[in-house]
Amino acid sequence: MNFSKREEHLWEELHEWRQSFFEYEPTDLENTYDKWLDKAFSLLPENIQDQFFLKVDDWLFQLNALLRGTTLQQEAAERVLAGARSMDEQIHSMEDMRSMPVDKLTFLAEQQASKHRLYSLFQGGMTGSGQTLAISSDFIAMLVINLRAVQLTAMSFGYEVQSPKGLLETLKVFNVSTMPERMKMFGWEDLMEDIQKDDQQFYYDVPDRITEPIWIDEPLKQLLKTAFILMFSKRKISGVPFISIMIGAGVNYQTTRKVTRFAIKYYQYKHLYEKNSSSL
Repeated sequence: MNFSKREEHLWEELHEWRQSFFEYEPTDLENTYDKWLDKAFSLLPENIQDQFFLKVDDWLFQLNALLRGTTLQQEAAERVLAGARSMDEQIHSMEDMRSMPVDKLTFLAEQQASKHRLYSLFQGGMTGSGQTLAISSDFIAMLVINLRAVQLTAMSFGYEVQSPKGLLETLKVFNVSTMPERMKMFGWEDLMEDIQKDDQQFYYDVPDRITEPIWIDEPLKQLLKTAFILMFSKRKISGVPFISIMIGAGVNYQTTRKVTRFAIKYYQYKHLYEKNSSSL
């Protein structure tokens, strides 16, 4: 391997982290939940299930594409590139960033992750206040924040998200990051297969759909969070619903922390994998 000592250490850490997916042992409650979910979806005809998840895939892809084209996202990408130039004057494009040490790229990605965790914290606090508009828009707002965070993580490692391939990759990374721990090994292996494909293979081997029944797990958690917020929003201290605000802020922060942590590790792995492959 053509790695520095720091990169070798990170490579080992990433493999240990990946191995934790395969060593995870689901609890009896998680097994029961999975059986219940499978039984619930088995009541629907298979073609209805396929149509539903294909619609979800299409909707998420369109939302991801919409975010990519916003002025706000373009300005954020320019700030990422400016940050890279401040570390290395030879950087002129996103592609040039891939020649930078992984530690510097990780620093840029962590900056973006920190910002989006704060956005989620604020969004959750607003939702926890019990205001109807904040509660009704919370799910969409969290999708936007987290999809945007994954896109900027990709850019921080020098990967463009303008192409359909780049968009699809960030969507798949987001999808796997929100999977329950007991299911992540399957999503991770799918991502690893994509890394090994060239562009032509990637386009020809696109799966029929990305989301699966287990994806419903995250929306269900958000619904549960909303239920608790509504339950505690009437219990106020000095006119402020502190408990519901803490619930909303805490859940949203942890969700984005989980998404950004996974995204950073994935792009660290991809960066080192490609560096090693190019040296062979």
